[in-house]
Amino acid sequence: MTARHGNGSGRPAPRPNFGDRLTEAVAARESQIVLGIDPDPAKLWPAAVEATSEARARLASTLSEAEDAAGGVGETPSGSRAAGVISRLETAAAVLAHCRALVDAAAPAVVAVKPQLACFERLGAPGWLALEHVCEHARSRGLLVLADGKRGDVPVTAAAYGQALVSSTPSPFGPVSGLLADAFTANPLLGRDALAPMIASARAANAGAFVLVRTSNPGAADILDLELATGERLWERLAQLVDELGDEGPSGLKDVGAVTGATEPQHLARLRELMPHTPFLLPGIGAQGGDVAALAPAFAPGRAGGLITSSRSIANAHQNSGSSPPDAARKEAERLREQAWSLG
Repeated sequence: MTARHGNGSGRPAPRPNFGDRLTEAVAARESQIVLGIDPDPAKLWPAAVEATSEARARLASTLSEAEDAAGGVGETPSGSRAAGVISRLETAAAVLAHCRALVDAAAPAVVAVKPQLACFERLGAPGWLALEHVCEHARSRGLLVLADGKRGDVPVTAAAYGQALVSSTPSPFGPVSGLLADAFTANPLLGRDALAPMIASARAANAGAFVLVRTSNPGAADILDLELATGERLWERLAQLVDELGDEGPSGLKDVGAVTGATEPQHLARLRELMPHTPFLLPGIGAQGGDVAALAPAFAPGRAGGLITSSRSIANAHQNSGSSPPDAARKEAERLREQAWSLG
């Protein structure tokens, strides 16, 4: 009987790294589009907000299970504190309902979702539970999950970040799973030793990391365009570091990627020269003014070499179309998919 995973030598075949998984996912879904999920409680889809009962039940069930597991430790909140807990739960339920509807609308045209962690964390514990449910729902639709938190700290804390986002935390009571994302964004400005533990956590889980190199916001020029004593710009040095940190798999794509803003496409050729096998995460399309047609250098290693992220232009597409939010989001995601795929 043939082994399920083997290489003919009797030993298990190597597990694919993130670059290989990404290549496979892009080919299977014929998409390089990443749906950014940045929920604003004041701008949720009305129909989703009106149908929050299922989302509320999901969150309430998770909270109840946690309380039961704790054996009733602690006291039930009362008065204004209880009102605050209920308010956060209701808001988180509305956010969850909106995000599930958004994922369902865009899923056929995208390869991954990129939840912005701060948009959930500001809702307290119910917000983090909503985030977990959003990630679970995206995975159920066959999508990769890229956790956008731009984490970075001293090595001990960096290891905890990695465990929280992509792997698990050892404890005397057994391993505790974190968010179990497929990749995360990371801030490199504390240096190589602060990135290493996060990347190690990612590799242990066959996950990836996208390191900030040249971001899409206008203020990036204040820091990232500074010229170093060597004559190179800071973003060029960061690009070299990212290239050194990545491991290349059989697909030819590395497991450590770079965040390279789509709003500054004039840098892409140089970035690709410095990182020939690195996947690029390209934010800034749509609301920030980036143009898909200008991103061709990103796809030099293959279609999975560039992931185009779009959030508001998909979620808010109905504001300019007159269609329902789900229909408009689906059409905008498909438009972006077709435009990017045509670049080859």
